[in-house]
Amino acid sequence: MTLIFHAKAIPLGRLMSEKRVEVLFSPAEYAALGARDLSQTACVVFDILRATTTMITALSNGAGEIIPVGEIEEAMALRKSDSNLLLAGERGGVKIRAEQTGSVDFDFGNSPREFVSEKVRGRTIAITTTNGTRALRSCAHAGEVYIGAFLNMTALANVVANSPLTNVLIICAGTQDEASLEDTLAAGALCQSLPNAQLRDSAQIAHATYAHFESDLLGAISKARNGRKLLSIPDLAPDVPICFQRNTLTITARMNRAGRIRALA
Repeated sequence: MTLIFHAKAIPLGRLMSEKRVEVLFSPAEYAALGARDLSQTACVVFDILRATTTMITALSNGAGEIIPVGEIEEAMALRKSDSNLLLAGERGGVKIRAEQTGSVDFDFGNSPREFVSEKVRGRTIAITTTNGTRALRSCAHAGEVYIGAFLNMTALANVVANSPLTNVLIICAGTQDEASLEDTLAAGALCQSLPNAQLRDSAQIAHATYAHFESDLLGAISKARNGRKLLSIPDLAPDVPICFQRNTLTITARMNRAGRIRALA
């Protein structure tokens, strides 16, 4: 079988350099990034259901910055040093409660619907999720680290295409210890949106997957592990179609060396 790829042109600023694009699909792959030199690499992290979608939404609604942390204890320690800090996160898809923290419920779970302007504007949010924050921390030493979602795919592609770094590493957060279809689809969508990119085999796989499902992403996700789980929970099911809205936001966001995510001007 011969696969033919046709990258879709999108409005871009000056393309700084041709990109070499690689995709990591699962936690087993990105867990080894600590030993890898990423100083000349722009990393993009996708956790479509739901961490990076939620972060982009919070920042678009005026949150000042987001601090991804790996464990509940880390988030609680940050709250102890800053009582104005908001806490967000999930375990098993569900908002973290007092019985897990030993004292208080978190302010938010991991639903993009929660992070409305009147609650987050100007605030700092510490967030811990099952996979998304692990993926972000795995590449914190990279030359550039961006978070992405379907919500801002075109804006994200513009930023990545115009980065001075020629290596692009797309990191799919995955589900528990496995690859996830939703993050693979997002990786493929970004590959398709980077004209003239050199796609390594992993990126070709993601691109082909996205091209196959592009016309019905929600139909595909309804059969995927994480999608099925969220759709089976009435309180969380509305998050799924939100996470697959395309290009509703023009905001982009980058994690700095201090591990804090802020919207780009």
